[in-house]
Amino acid sequence: MLISPLTTHEFTNIMAETIWIFYGLLFIVAFLYASVGHGGASGYLALMALFSITPQVMKPTALLLNLFVSLTSFIQFYRGGHFKWKIFLPLALASVPLSFMGGMITIDGILYKKILGIFLIIPVVRFFFFPNTDVSEMKPANTWLSLLIGGIIGFVSGLIGIGGGIILSPVLLLLKWTNQKQTAAISALFIFVNSLSGLAGQLHKGIQFSADMYAYVAIAFVGGLCGAYFGALRFPQTVLKNVLACVLAIAAYKLLFTHA
Repeated sequence: MLISPLTTHEFTNIMAETIWIFYGLLFIVAFLYASVGHGGASGYLALMALFSITPQVMKPTALLLNLFVSLTSFIQFYRGGHFKWKIFLPLALASVPLSFMGGMITIDGILYKKILGIFLIIPVVRFFFFPNTDVSEMKPANTWLSLLIGGIIGFVSGLIGIGGGIILSPVLLLLKWTNQKQTAAISALFIFVNSLSGLAGQLHKGIQFSADMYAYVAIAFVGGLCGAYFGALRFPQTVLKNVLACVLAIAAYKLLFTHA
């Protein structure tokens, strides 16, 4: 069943008077997430939640934007020699098919917003309380545990329309399998393949995009390109990250505790 084009136009009409504010925030979100190897889906979803966008529009939009930003980020970190195929492959092997399955599932709009609100808390906690988490002594990755982690994150990613980087990154650092730069590189490609798989699952149901998406993709791509470049240079972003964390916190509150 195809989603009516009016659903996508609703996205533009609701934001007609504040579209430039949305564009500016979209650029900042893409910039900041790309600087740490993320695609930014949780940030895009938070912005759309603040503008009361429907879940039918939120999920495919966030995943599409994720593709461009995460790939840009991955290329930068890969060129820096931070990527580890041995750690990435088992994670992706389990996550990709389950992300596709999650993308095919449609859940109730209210339940979707509650689940999303809970997961938005993860980047808020990381930005506010663990801004410079790194690993001094790394441990070897466990393949079976990697498959389990990848599968769980992949399914959740497809279900709610994120790439999974906000979940994977703290897990890798907590397990001490990677340092910050390696985590960013692995998360970036992990987000890309999961976003592609989750989006394929949604497209399998007949989702359509309108020409309005080109503007969002262009802004997110430029923001991601800048963020990935300056992230490699360790550009100071503390203030902007705190602003982003506040936006995510407000969106999480709205999703969890209001009916908007």
